[in-house]
Amino acid sequence: MDFESRVLPELRPVLALLPQMKLPKDLHKMRNAPIPEYEKSPHVITTTRMIAEPAGEIMVKVYEPANRPATPLPALLYIHGGGYVLGHPDRDDINCEITVLEVNCVVVSVDYRLAPAHPYPAAIEDCYTALKWMADSATELNIDKKRIAVGGGSAGGGLTAAVTLMARDKGGPAICFQMPLYPMIDNRNITPSSREITSPKAVWNRDHNIATWKMYLGEHASGEVSPYAAPIHADNFEGLPPTYTCVGQLDPFRDETIEYVSRLVEAGVDVEFHLYPGCFHGFEVFAPEAEVSKRAGIEYMNALKRALHPAPASE
Repeated sequence: MDFESRVLPELRPVLALLPQMKLPKDLHKMRNAPIPEYEKSPHVITTTRMIAEPAGEIMVKVYEPANRPATPLPALLYIHGGGYVLGHPDRDDINCEITVLEVNCVVVSVDYRLAPAHPYPAAIEDCYTALKWMADSATELNIDKKRIAVGGGSAGGGLTAAVTLMARDKGGPAICFQMPLYPMIDNRNITPSSREITSPKAVWNRDHNIATWKMYLGEHASGEVSPYAAPIHADNFEGLPPTYTCVGQLDPFRDETIEYVSRLVEAGVDVEFHLYPGCFHGFEVFAPEAEVSKRAGIEYMNALKRALHPAPASE
């Protein structure tokens, strides 16, 4: 059965409209594609901050409720996707605003450096710098340091998994919850799903994955790869925060996500996992009006709400 016939009927019309790309040939064109317009919410205030780090400055966007309480709110470090070579916080404004309104939290979205101009470890260094800045600036941001989560999709999911490993190994900042959605965490391209999803009509396929890992790892592509680059290489996942993740059945990251979930569970980490049949990579982003997309969005927003606003312990 071919790829298109396996896609859920409600997703097929959107899939047919998506442009096919080749990497790295189309990298410049994809980076310069126009950002879809949307109506900014009057209930969310967005500010831009610059954070100093050894390599220079990085930009973060801070989203918070316009009428927020005086008490500190929980916070999410949001890491955009794009195969480590694409993406910008401006493209995810609407997602960050929705999270602020749905979860009642502060969102910090980091503009990490992209490969191939800035290969590993630039991206993880930037994301970890943003996490430390959030914790160090908790009073200024009026956030609760005990309720900081990290989340993102695709490469953003891979960086989420990497940041939680780095924070664990460096002894902080504390992360109460991680949400690496359909994460890009395995550079080897050896799983059945990485070999299965080859159609040029797929949003993300084997060719894209091989090309972007090569760009991201750069000189680190040969030899031993750090778990901070490809988290599946971590020796163990003990001590990581409670986790929510999901993946489509027709996503090349399906099997690495399942392996990650299994190893987290074996390490004693609490995990909630959803597998969506007939769904391709990033389906809820590209087809937000589909029933399955709405259901997926509700599931992970509810998981984030439960983590950042836990019910009081019973007497």
